[in-house]
Amino acid sequence: MKKILILGAGLSSSSLIKYLLDNSTEHNWKIKLGDVSFATAKQKINNHPNGEALEFDIFNEFQKEKEIMNADAVISMLPARFHPLVAESCLKHKVHMLTASYVSPEMKAMNEEAKKQGIAMLNELGVDPGIDHMSAMKVVDEIKEKGGKMIAFKSSTGGLIAPEYDNNPWNYKFTWNPRNVVVAGQGVSQYIMNGNLKYLPYHQLFDRVETTTVPGMGDFEVYPNRDSLKYRETYDLMDIPTMFRGTMRRPGYCKAWNVFVQLGMTDDTYVVENSENITYREFVNMFLAYDEKLSIEEKIISKFNITMDSDIMYRLKWLGLFENIKVGLKDATPAQILQKILVDKWILGENDKDLIVMQHQFDYELSGKKHRKISSLVVIGEDNVHTAMSITVGTPLAIATKLLLTGAINVTGVHTPVKKELYAPILEELEKYGIKFTEEEFEIN
Repeated sequence: MKKILILGAGLSSSSLIKYLLDNSTEHNWKIKLGDVSFATAKQKINNHPNGEALEFDIFNEFQKEKEIMNADAVISMLPARFHPLVAESCLKHKVHMLTASYVSPEMKAMNEEAKKQGIAMLNELGVDPGIDHMSAMKVVDEIKEKGGKMIAFKSSTGGLIAPEYDNNPWNYKFTWNPRNVVVAGQGVSQYIMNGNLKYLPYHQLFDRVETTTVPGMGDFEVYPNRDSLKYRETYDLMDIPTMFRGTMRRPGYCKAWNVFVQLGMTDDTYVVENSENITYREFVNMFLAYDEKLSIEEKIISKFNITMDSDIMYRLKWLGLFENIKVGLKDATPAQILQKILVDKWILGENDKDLIVMQHQFDYELSGKKHRKISSLVVIGEDNVHTAMSITVGTPLAIATKLLLTGAINVTGVHTPVKKELYAPILEELEKYGIKFTEEEFEIN
């Protein structure tokens, strides 16, 4: 019997847990699920005979060592900062480890030791990162194999609300960690376009958007991700003239969100004095110049050169930003206050279904002609537990765990799924779960 230890029973773990439990009898697996909340873990196990729930504390050293040493594979769904703590124990006890998170420098540094211990540490097995890598590398490798030369690669992903449940003017609801949405993009974004390096500071990020269309889903706008340049190495495209990765939102979102950025409402570096007693209206006014005559609304339309009946003002009013509602959060940063305001309005409803969209654009030269291939993915959630986010994060991770434990993949060391031996079998099985790209290809001038 193989023992699988899952650490973290949050929303994005739901489909992972279900897949492993559903396949546990066939493969003779015992699934143990640890979470800081025993009730949450117990609910996700749902009395399955091959499952066991436990209350887990990553800082309880004795418990951590005991549980990891008794496992054949550990899947960490904990916050990324805790992965190295799990990884160190996996190295010590020669236990495979898998995550959906980006490879950190700490994880990279464990590569040689993992090889020595004969274990695999597989990372970036979610949706983004994860499915994006696998689907991109599949096409890049196919282009190279037929003698083509890549000249441009653009990729974007969005976690949004399914069209049937899109019933607010922002065309957005929280389908993953709200904090990550509020602070997204801070720092400098960098990419390369037709051989020209581009560095985009945060205050310009939501001004510089591209547009795209996904078949069956309509139009989207795309703002740049933090660092697209590093993916030249990831995809072995060091000389490519264009490399761009972005995040997808519905049209109009970025202009409205830019109001928060320009005012400073997404700042998470300081605490607002008396934050629990101020109102939403006072919170907005904190970031506007003092003026005895103009109202807060008038100062907003003046600063951003918009009208009172503009789309942007409609979105801001809909959030209740100009209402005399108390914040009620003590010692809160601006970002935390904004997050509270948004969570009240952007919550995923009980009957809502979410949406994952992903699109790659590959431009390449072959036999003296230029070609473009566009590859698009659309996944709609089953419900508000098995969301599209949960399905696309958890399913590839679960499949990789199965392939590793059954010997279908045989690697050691620290890896991301950019090698064919990893991405090919995972993508093949993902298609059975409706996670399949549609492709169109044509010549370009």
